[in-house]
Amino acid sequence: MNCIVILCDTLRRDHCSPYHQGRPLDKVQSPEQPNWVVPTPNMDRLAERGTTFENAWCGSTPCMPARRDIYTGRYEFLERGWGPLEDDDLDLPRQVSGPPNQSITKSKRDGYSVSQLITDHFHLWERGSGNYHMGYTGVEFIRGHESDNWKTDPVEFPCPDDPMSKRERHFRNVHLTRESEADHFAAQVFGEATDWLRRNHEHDDFYLHIDCFDPHEPWDPPEHLVKKFDERGYDVDEWSSRAVYDEWADHYTEDELRHLQALYAAQVVLVDRWLGELLDAMNELELWEDTMVVFTTDHGTFNGDRGRTGKIQTHEHDSLAHIPFIVSHPEYGHGERRDQLVQLVDIYPTVLNAVGRPCPDDRHGVDLEGVLQDPDAMTREWAIAGQFGKSVTITDGDWILHQSPIESNEPLYWYSHRDAMFLQYDLGPFEDGRRPVDCPSWDTETWLSDKRVDPNEYENLADECPEKLAEMQTALTQTLCDLNAPPEQRERLGLAE
Repeated sequence: MNCIVILCDTLRRDHCSPYHQGRPLDKVQSPEQPNWVVPTPNMDRLAERGTTFENAWCGSTPCMPARRDIYTGRYEFLERGWGPLEDDDLDLPRQVSGPPNQSITKSKRDGYSVSQLITDHFHLWERGSGNYHMGYTGVEFIRGHESDNWKTDPVEFPCPDDPMSKRERHFRNVHLTRESEADHFAAQVFGEATDWLRRNHEHDDFYLHIDCFDPHEPWDPPEHLVKKFDERGYDVDEWSSRAVYDEWADHYTEDELRHLQALYAAQVVLVDRWLGELLDAMNELELWEDTMVVFTTDHGTFNGDRGRTGKIQTHEHDSLAHIPFIVSHPEYGHGERRDQLVQLVDIYPTVLNAVGRPCPDDRHGVDLEGVLQDPDAMTREWAIAGQFGKSVTITDGDWILHQSPIESNEPLYWYSHRDAMFLQYDLGPFEDGRRPVDCPSWDTETWLSDKRVDPNEYENLADECPEKLAEMQTALTQTLCDLNAPPEQRERLGLAE
């Protein structure tokens, strides 16, 4: 079977119509959202052919830790933070396609499959994480997004953000290369993926990985899409291409927040429009009969809800960790929905099963073919999520616990010989396979919510429901043990006996 994985960065679940089902945003999960409906008809098309998972949770956050979950089938955040693949990671592309730098003919002869990465996600190349492309048979990198160090021409150009910020690079790149909607990054990514399918669909059991940086900021969608949500388009006093990672009221008026929300919604619509090009090619090439498609994101973002915008600033609340996840299988689950808990680590074994390759031992993920085939099949009892050195989240889909570390946030170790280069941590010397970490204390209280009545987790029930708190903490302790997580994680979280 062929397999296509589509990963869109920072895609909120409530902006995807298979989940909002035509409801205004403020009626989906958070009343702090605008009252507009975000149309994503092509996501609906995919859901009609596939299975929509209601209880999908990210795992490691933010961007690259989530990708390492996908590439290794293991939760990264329990052992280290943002970083590159390690030599012994058994990364997914190499499991599909075999050793790098060999001929396609030899790879196929040895039982491997062709794999292709198409992306505009420059972090896959960036110092501190830049080797996620190396295991694929082929790679197509769309240049220019966010702070990609591409164009250097000394020209004047409009930049809505601080010219001292890294987004200056983005707007220089865009000014020199963009002429129409087809030049927007999401359009280029899905356009290249569509062209690749037309040229390569006759390969047996191919694996196509599409990593689309949109709707991650910077947000600069076509103005006609912005006007769907804010009739002024870009005709405002001033605009920014991203929201601060903070409490929004300290930075914006309500009108400015609404414009930021309009930019984000328009960016989601742009992604959906060009996703449709890929789905059209699937129809044209009759690929649905032997191709599985996985559509998801690495994480969400705060978008005015809980009084915040942006991510990586507090617990992995619903807006961050509860993600869209749709799987279209040639045979099973068409137009169906599932309540089982699924996570990004599940992509690893699911892809390997689809392309007929064995899955290495000691993975945290679950092959999802069973639950696609059988609505009553079990995946896992608990899903967990977190950012290295911060709180750890556990949920059964009904209740959710965000367990904060003790005041000292110690002991904590970084399990890699590599330094922390992107999200900075103060690391000690490498010894016995790890580095001690001096991580700032975490000043956010442990949080417990009943998601059945409080989906956006506004009410903290940790003091009101001590028995439930103890039950969830016991479940977290056992889950960490089952995953063979470093034992000091339990001590750091105040869960050690």
